[in-house]
Parts: sequence; structure tokens; C-alpha cells
Amino acid sequence: MMDLAREYTGRTLSDRSVTLRFPEEEHRGRLRRTQQIMAARGLDALLIFAQESHYYLTGFDTAGYVFFQAGLVMADAGPTTLLTRTPDKRQAEVASLYDEVRIWLNAEDANPALDLRAVLEERGLKGAKVGVEFATYGLTAANGRLIEAALTGFCTLEDASDIVRGQRLVKSSLELELTREAGRLADAAVEAAIAAAAPGVFDTALSGAAVTAMLQGGGDMPSGGPLVNSGPRALFGRGIGGPRRIEARDQILVELAASACRYHVVIEHTLAVGPVDPRQQDQMKVAIQALEEVKDAARPGVALGTLDDIHRRVLDAAGFAEMRYAACGYALGCTFKPTWMDVPPMIYSGNPLIVRPGMVFFVHIMIPDVSTGLVAGVGQTFVIREHGAVETFSALPLQLWTL
Repeated sequence: MMDLAREYTGRTLSDRSVTLRFPEEEHRGRLRRTQQIMAARGLDALLIFAQESHYYLTGFDTAGYVFFQAGLVMADAGPTTLLTRTPDKRQAEVASLYDEVRIWLNAEDANPALDLRAVLEERGLKGAKVGVEFATYGLTAANGRLIEAALTGFCTLEDASDIVRGQRLVKSSLELELTREAGRLADAAVEAAIAAAAPGVFDTALSGAAVTAMLQGGGDMPSGGPLVNSGPRALFGRGIGGPRRIEARDQILVELAASACRYHVVIEHTLAVGPVDPRQQDQMKVAIQALEEVKDAARPGVALGTLDDIHRRVLDAAGFAEMRYAACGYALGCTFKPTWMDVPPMIYSGNPLIVRPGMVFFVHIMIPDVSTGLVAGVGQTFVIREHGAVETFSALPLQLWTL
């Protein structure tokens, strides 16, 4: 078991003490690569709004992105600056590699985009070409409009949402250590959910057992879920509010993510309560076959979309063409609320992204048969390896679990 309380301690160039989840040099290397990409694209600066990018580049970990929070990275390796609110100040000062922390204050007429423009002007960025992470939950449409209004005519803006996200797709060895730990926690959570299942019990009790197992095992609260749907709701593709009591003959779909220092592993399993319908067993055999074939084909150099082609072929041949989803999975990594999905990329037919070693994906095969009311869902997270088969971050067997 990995000690998730471990912290790397080092010194920044400004001699501040910091507490980081990765060695300082790993963060510095990520910043250097980012600056190299920026320079190659002719960008003078990059405005960071995705909380995942803050964390990846500097170690900054917070929920303050739900307001207005911007990081400034200069292409010329100048000092990095964070513009945030007062509650995030101390974390940024002692638990990140940001060189400077600026604060914007809440007020009836507050416009943090103007505070940001003042920082850019101080850095000599008037008339410069500035990249912006537009595609993130950390920049709402309203705040994006504030940014454009404040900076139009001051500098040239370019969508640069892919610069850090693209780097995050390939995990380092230390990132994979955390991913393996998340896999152990995910297995423990599913086992706890299954152990809690019984007729008369609320399905929400399974969620509680799963989360308790994660936290007792040293994990974080995941950035979403768990999804525990029972009865007719097991055919749903999303979680839904309101508890439901498990019946003497029932079905339960469990899909959950476990988090180790924000790195997520997702697994999905189906539980049959009471006598098992043979049709559901047959569905599960098809789902497992599709998942195994997808994993076997997931090798470096293939186009990501070919994995969904396999999903479609197996399910269509078994008569489930009308039931299957239009995508069979997505990338995983370090994510913050509201979702554990680290997208793009999604795994859909035609996606041209070339699979590389170190990429981590969750693949799930979901067969909600509305004609019978039965579901078969199974999913695992794995990493692409340089040679040979993928490494799967779950030790649980692929089967229809029975109670």
C-alpha cells in the first residue's frame, strides 16, 4: 500500500518552502515543456484556467476555480503569477510553485478580468499574443466574456486549451504510481458496495459503503459519483437523485471512481440480486468479450477510434446495435469536480488520436436492453504500455456478480 500522506518538500527559486505531491523538478520540467510549446506556436503568454493545469504545472490544489482564478505563464520563462481570491492565498504561497500571488477582492462591481489585464500590462504584454484555456470548467461563459471584453484591443487572444491537456495525456512514472493506488481503492470500494447490498437496503447505502472504503483506505473524495443505479434505473447512463430500496429480485449497476491525490481510476460492475435471468448472463458474456478485445487491441500506434470500432462490432454481432453507446470510454488522469472524465479525448469511432505509451483510458461496455429491462455493464481502467498488453488497474474478476 502506498503512503498517500507522503509529501515532497523542496525549495523554489525564491527560497519558499513548499509541499508538493511530486518532486519540484517534475513540475519544473512540465513548465519548461509548456513554454517550449508556447514559443513554437508564437505565444508570448498562457492564461491558465483549468484547475488540472494549475495542479499539473505548479502543484496548486484548490476548489477556488469555481469563482475566477487565472494563472499566468510567460513563454520567456519569466515569473509565474496566480490571480485568485483571499481564501486560496495561503495554499498558493506554500503549496504551489507560483512565484507571485495576486488577490482580487469581492465587491458589487468587482471585475477580476480588469485585475488580470493590469497584471498583463505590468508584464509588458500589451500587443502580445496570449493563449487562453477556454475549454474548461474553470472558465465559465460569463467569465470568458469578461476576459474578452477586458483584453480586446489590448492583446491578441488564441484558444490554447490543448497545450497543457495534451501533455497530461501521457503519464509519468510517479503519476502511474498514484493511478495504481487509485485502482486498489476502486476495487475496495466496489467490494464494499457489493457487501452492503441486500434486499430492503437503500441503494444509496452502497454508495456510502463505497466512499467510506475509499476514505478509510487513504484516498480522496473522487471528483464525481459513485453511480449506483438499481432496478429499472440500472439502465440509465447517469446517476439520479433519490434512494431506492433493493428488492428481492433486482439488478444493480455500480460505476465509480477512486481518487489518489486527484488521480482517478474508474471501474464498473453489475450485480444481480436473487435468481439470475440467463439472458442477463448472456449479455454480460458479450460485454466482457468486447472489453477484452478492446484491451487486446490497445497498443501504441493505433488510432484511438479503432477501439470503439471493436466495441461496435462485437455488440452489433450479438444483436445489441440499438442498445450500445456511441462511445465506449475516455481518458483518465488528474481531475477536479464536477467530473472524473479527463476529456477530450473520448473513445469514439473515427477518433484519429494515435495511442501512445503512458496514456490511461477507461473503457466500459454498457448494454441496457430496454426490451427485457436487463442491463450488463462492465468497465476497467488501463494504461498503454511500450510493449505487450495493457496494465489494468483492477484485480476484480469480470463477471456478473450475484447475491
